Amino acid sequence: MALSPAGWRYNKRVVILSLIYSAFLLGAVYGFKHHLVSGVFAWIVAILPALPIIGIFAAIGLYLVEEQDEYVRMLMVRQTLWASGFSLSIATVWGFLESFELVSHVEVYWVSVLWFGGLGLGNFANRLTIGKGR
Repeated sequence: MALSPAGWRYNKRVVILSLIYSAFLLGAVYGFKHHLVSGVFAWIVAILPALPIIGIFAAIGLYLVEEQDEYVRMLMVRQTLWASGFSLSIATVWGFLESFELVSHVEVYWVSVLWFGGLGLGNFANRLTIGKGR
């Protein structure tokens, strides 16, 4: 199935934001590893890698608004619902296990990693239940 103009814009945004994320993350890791950042600047550098991820969430929202094909939009909504349910379920179970000291602490940003993995799970679920579409 060919991508719509909204799909092309979405892909372009995600690729650009992913490249920015990589640059910010590498810069932050390098800066903290070599003790090049401190004070308020350290806070800014630590937050920078999160901004492109937030941008990708916004890109998904823009895609849902811009996509004219209701069927394709519904498929993406299903994917995001799978991603949300998957990541929130894992985070909730892990949180209770952690509260009862049965597992070690995991940094919270991993929830977004789970969410992106859940998008793949949602795509798989779409293909199993609906097929490849039109």
